[in-house]
Amino acid sequence: MQHLRDIPVQEIRPGFLGRLVHGDASTLAIWDIRKGAVLPEHHHVHEQITYVLEGQLEMVIGGEKYLFTAGTVHAIPSNTPHSATALTDCKVIDSFAPARDDYR
Repeated sequence: MQHLRDIPVQEIRPGFLGRLVHGDASTLAIWDIRKGAVLPEHHHVHEQITYVLEGQLEMVIGGEKYLFTAGTVHAIPSNTPHSATALTDCKVIDSFAPARDDYR
């Protein structure tokens, strides 16, 4: 067991600051995303569930544009193209399965 504050922050992409927790089969990412940060379109084998705690995050998922606000959640299937732009500072939780070994 550990406290979230004791997990080192990693800047995975410019403006995407995450604390990452890895299990054998999944990864939990707790993000602080800076206003204006952009995650270009990409895809990965991981199923991703995104939950916005605070802020406004615009995402394009499988060609459809969504505005995520506090309380919004969405499951992104494996290999679905998606991108994100932070319209404000955001706090976001992402769950990935299988585990994101590239984030270790």
